[in-house]
Amino acid sequence: MTVILQEFNHSNIRKDLPEIKPGHIIKVYQKIVETKGVGKKEETKERIQVFEGLVIGKKGGTGISSTITVRKISGGIGVEKIFPLNAPTIEKIELIKITKTRRAKLNYMRDRVGKATKPKGELVNKEDNKPQGEKDAEKKIKEKTEDKKEGKTENTENVKEERVGKKEKNVKENKDEELKEEKEKKKDDKQQ
Repeated sequence: MTVILQEFNHSNIRKDLPEIKPGHIIKVYQKIVETKGVGKKEETKERIQVFEGLVIGKKGGTGISSTITVRKISGGIGVEKIFPLNAPTIEKIELIKITKTRRAKLNYMRDRVGKATKPKGELVNKEDNKPQGEKDAEKKIKEKTEDKKEGKTENTENVKEERVGKKEKNVKENKDEELKEEKEKKKDDKQQ
């Protein structure tokens, strides 16, 4: 039973989201379904609502139940929303600004007023908004192409031969040193 649950959870984890950390300023695009009317005249409309704010906390790591807490100030009042990262209602998440923080939870931001609520940071590149899986794949491709340019293509047989050759050299050097020591001892014995 637990194996089935684990497989289900792994299959539903989203891989199209960028890496989100506390201190980042993000835009969360969330689908909202509205219903109007009663009975047969009921209409459902779907729209996307954008919530832009500072990530003050993240829970759950990379699992299916991971959530982020996003805080913004609207009309002088602080508003916080908790978003489950793997929910199907979240259309996409965009990074706006990356700031460096020294804490995992930024609860102290709740007491800040005015200019202190806006952390300093760098605006985001297109690369930062790419999903984490794509970033990892691109890094591997870049490393392989750089290795080919530098001529670092490693053949396992050549590497093994080099290691064996080094070991043999070390063994020969040790034997030579031992022979020299024995000769010196024999000379010392003869002289006495």
